[in-house]
Amino acid sequence: MTQATAIIIGASSQLSREIAKQLSEQQVELALLVPAPEALSEFAQSLPGKVTVHALDIYQPQTAIAQLEQVWQQLGGAHLVLVNTGVNHYDPELPWGPEDDIINVNVKGFAAMCNTAFRLLREQGYGQLGAINSVAGLRGGPSVSYHASKAFAQNYLEGLSMHAQRLKLPVTITDIQLGMLDKAAMQGAKMWLAPLPVVARQILSALAKGKRRAYVPKRWIIVAWMTRLLPEFIYNTRRWKKKQKKQSGQ
Repeated sequence: MTQATAIIIGASSQLSREIAKQLSEQQVELALLVPAPEALSEFAQSLPGKVTVHALDIYQPQTAIAQLEQVWQQLGGAHLVLVNTGVNHYDPELPWGPEDDIINVNVKGFAAMCNTAFRLLREQGYGQLGAINSVAGLRGGPSVSYHASKAFAQNYLEGLSMHAQRLKLPVTITDIQLGMLDKAAMQGAKMWLAPLPVVARQILSALAKGKRRAYVPKRWIIVAWMTRLLPEFIYNTRRWKKKQKKQSGQ
């Protein structure tokens, strides 16, 4: 391959689109894998570089593997495979349906894509696998399966990196630990937010530097450090009960 080529798995999110936009502006040839390709056709046509859009059935791992392999063959390989798949849901009653959904996509689907990408890069003899993960995986949390799935992703990527090193493969594994931006936005915590183009630039910078793990936005490394150190009774602030105000006359 003479031209830089990238595959983005899960390209329908706003973050993936911004990453695709910035890569296309750098004249990187792109293949975007999404559940509904027709919904992304107009966006793909607006990009300056060469872009193709392909179907991805992340709920069916064997189908998704075949789809990724087909795209790989059509491109003749890729320098970068970026995985950005995931769902989240919170219900205090913890019904099994949403939990099962999260596990299927964030664990089985994610592992299928990373495993396949790693194999293709290994056979190619070089390249980079990057994944958009989350600091939510550092500890358990109220969205039980989501936090657990991100811990799985973190360990899975670390295992792939160790495997590449043992085989002395020139394959880089980069774990992008994304801050919980949706939660920060809901809480109005502007300090922990960053404009989408800045987030995408920091992700691409970490990938270009071949970092093993990167926190994006960068200031979230502070949260990650504190999260690891806090004892459970402090970390689990949901155990704290607000004191009831005394009524007048009592």
